[in-house]
Amino acid sequence: MFRKILIANRGEIAVRIIRACREMGIKTVAVYSTADRDSLHVKYADQSICIGPPPSSKSYLNISSIISAAEITDSEAIHPGYGFLSENSNFAEICDNCGIKFIGPTSANMNLLGNKRNARKLVKDLGISVLPGSDDIRDDEEELKKAAEKIGYPLMLKASMGGGGRGIRMVLTPAHLSQAYHQARQEAQSFFGDKDVYLEKFCENPRHIEFQVLADKHGNAVCLGERDCSIQRRHQKIIEEAPSILVKSAMRKKIGELILKVVKEINYVNAATFEFLLDKDGEFYFMEVNTRVQVEHPVTEFVTNIDIIKEQIRIANGDRLKIKQEDVKIKGHSIELRINAENPVNFGPSPGLITFYNKPGGLNVRVDDLAYCGYTVQPFYDSLIGKLIVHDTNRTGAINKVKNALNEFKIEGIETNIPFLKRILNDADYVSGNVDIGYVQRFLER
Repeated sequence: MFRKILIANRGEIAVRIIRACREMGIKTVAVYSTADRDSLHVKYADQSICIGPPPSSKSYLNISSIISAAEITDSEAIHPGYGFLSENSNFAEICDNCGIKFIGPTSANMNLLGNKRNARKLVKDLGISVLPGSDDIRDDEEELKKAAEKIGYPLMLKASMGGGGRGIRMVLTPAHLSQAYHQARQEAQSFFGDKDVYLEKFCENPRHIEFQVLADKHGNAVCLGERDCSIQRRHQKIIEEAPSILVKSAMRKKIGELILKVVKEINYVNAATFEFLLDKDGEFYFMEVNTRVQVEHPVTEFVTNIDIIKEQIRIANGDRLKIKQEDVKIKGHSIELRINAENPVNFGPSPGLITFYNKPGGLNVRVDDLAYCGYTVQPFYDSLIGKLIVHDTNRTGAINKVKNALNEFKIEGIETNIPFLKRILNDADYVSGNVDIGYVQRFLER
């Protein structure tokens, strides 16, 4: 097993990885920007190294500085967490060339699945349904317009690379296509360094369902069931649950088998999340693959009792998966709320000093966070300061538990989205499960 791992990330996911490493007897190295010198992950790690100024491009995205930090500290492996360099195939390849193990998939895996256009073709050839799209058209606006007429409006224009809701535009009519095309390409180039976009048929009011996978280099793979991530605002997830109340065991088994077929076909290694749209007729359509650990991985951990971070580390170490598919049992219900430093009405960021911080407690109540009383939330990064995750025997119990826990979560000095989350948790449509990816927008318009 690795003796020392460098965490190439910050915030709550860096703290989460450090905790897993400690429990496995592995020493950790934190990297940080000058703005993050007082962050929790820096305080918790065995060693810490400053890798640059606040801008991510000069610190957490600075590959040479991160590799140097790993070499200076004799780190044997790097865990990238999510975001930043986690899906950067060049970074994974550089780690490999430097003799440092990248805790994630191979660069070849990422190049194949990280490109949504390529991933759509792969899964379609292996029997997974995809929405009609412009998969064979590249960098040709006129050909794209012809494809749009053939597919039919409304449409979604999507960046081939990246995620997080960037490079996505809805196109209602032919008059909107040209402007959306240039805007999406510009945003995709800015965020992902790749301006390639494609069209996909718009799916009206679907649920967002994703399936968690683990695979080792020995050909063993398991699917850990699904998460429902339909509660979103502007393509950003807010509340995640496991399992989905709409996915029955037979469908879970069928989709899982199709996903594992893809995983084994390309010799995929480590963690991955296959994301789908579930339409009102109960049909699943493949959307994309995230070749990393997800923000919402804790809900899957709660319902399966499997530590995904530890499994990532073991797989990267070359160990065989000890979990077999028949060992995966979905028990109870788990809900995760993202706690953001933002105004609960207009959702503007709210950086600043936290003057009071009280986390909730109780049986099966978990908080993954980066904050504490006296911590200053920085304006340079995303607004996520923590995640509240609960588990109970059923969804009703989980809702009651997370509502109580949220009432105990007290943060002063900055604004947070806690009041907004409370409103959703008390909404009749949410409680009954009558939601889809357009739910939050309709909720806000009431």
